[in-house]
Amino acid sequence: MIIKDIISNLALLWSVIFLHTHFTSEIPITRSSPLSRRLLFGFLGGLFSNVLMQFSISIGNSIIDMRHIPIILIAFYGGAVPAVIGMVLVIFGRFLFGFNESSYAAAILIIVITLVSIFVFNTKLSKRTKLFIAVTVSNITFSILISYLLPDTKILVILIPSYWAISYLSAIVSIFLIRYIRNSQRLLNLYKVESSTDALTGLNNVRKFDTVFNELLKNVKAKDEKLSLLYIDIDFFKKVNDTYGHLEGDIVLKELGNILKNTTRSFDIVSRNGGEEFTVILLDCPLSRALELSERIRASVEDHSFFLSSQEKIAITVSIGVACYGETTQAASSLIEDADKAL
Repeated sequence: MIIKDIISNLALLWSVIFLHTHFTSEIPITRSSPLSRRLLFGFLGGLFSNVLMQFSISIGNSIIDMRHIPIILIAFYGGAVPAVIGMVLVIFGRFLFGFNESSYAAAILIIVITLVSIFVFNTKLSKRTKLFIAVTVSNITFSILISYLLPDTKILVILIPSYWAISYLSAIVSIFLIRYIRNSQRLLNLYKVESSTDALTGLNNVRKFDTVFNELLKNVKAKDEKLSLLYIDIDFFKKVNDTYGHLEGDIVLKELGNILKNTTRSFDIVSRNGGEEFTVILLDCPLSRALELSERIRASVEDHSFFLSSQEKIAITVSIGVACYGETTQAASSLIEDADKAL
């Protein structure tokens, strides 16, 4: 029966922690998160602690639970304000069962845990040390209070070590779960960015260009909007590589990428499609406006001084082909080919 209670309590604790961390991993809760998010974090954590009270672990004639673990984690990740909110909800939930020595002791326990956690997590100690101190103080406080409430040595010999072991296990696995999920999500986000971003220029790569372009084609057909495409090629770029080397050529490509980002609109899609070829997708843009923008880009590049690693200054020019769905072509699928031919 004891094993069953332990498994139920810990399974519930870790399942909720896993789900919460998974669904908030894109924008994880931190001490610098908006106050509204941290308040909600504290509120939900307090409610969850109350739920854990209902899944208590029976040891002899006594019961224990892990209601303190969510409060420690709230203080760890959210800071003082959400931790205090969680604490208040736990105290309120415990007093719903009545006012007696046990409820007063439970209130003292959660207050001590909250205050110690807030204090410890504001120190410069390592995260592991902070967690160890918070859980250890929690265990010591519980041991003192339960020894006062239940002065039966035979029961305490089993109850206190059991509480310590389960408490440490709960905290360690909870932190491991949170870190594992957050790290996995961070790596996933990194892979997503790397799979769609050109490593040299930071622009969209050709894979991202194809995805966005095909999606936009569907939209412009449905909405009957104008979609323009600029196809940009660096003139005689092979000569730059042959003369100065590929590393210097990379500097030129990177700088050109910056120029394109700075001379286009914030919502235009700028990509490096390979080598010295770049594209700019102009959303809801007629041909006349696309021609104006292409000239602005051409002039900006022509007037720009490109400095190599040796601080030698060189000049480059670009050729730009312009095509517009609805004006230069009525076939959206041929937009890329038309822009390339216009070079």
